[in-house]
Amino acid sequence: MNEEEISKLKPGARVKIWEIVQEKDKERETPFEGIIIARKHGSEPGATFTVRSTIQGIGVEKIYPVYTPLIKRIEFLEMPKRKKRAKLYYLRNLPARKVREKLRKLYR
Repeated sequence: MNEEEISKLKPGARVKIWEIVQEKDKERETPFEGIIIARKHGSEPGATFTVRSTIQGIGVEKIYPVYTPLIKRIEFLEMPKRKKRAKLYYLRNLPARKVREKLRKLYR
């Protein structure tokens, strides 16, 4: 990842992350699409960001280190125009319809 992508990693952004998965002697890329709900520790070496998605009706969260070589690329699908919170943990407790309504306000 370059510095431009790292600076765009903000809560509320909808992203598709292509990560490298190793299976025995083969490597493949798998996408994970979701919403960034948290970014922690700024730009230090241990910095992380949390991506949340709903897969088959179950909430799934993945925590990625910012400076990992296992992330091949990041596609930014939507960026928030405005936001009121630094951490979007409240999205965990809302039904899918309410989450869409809240995010619609962010992207306007």
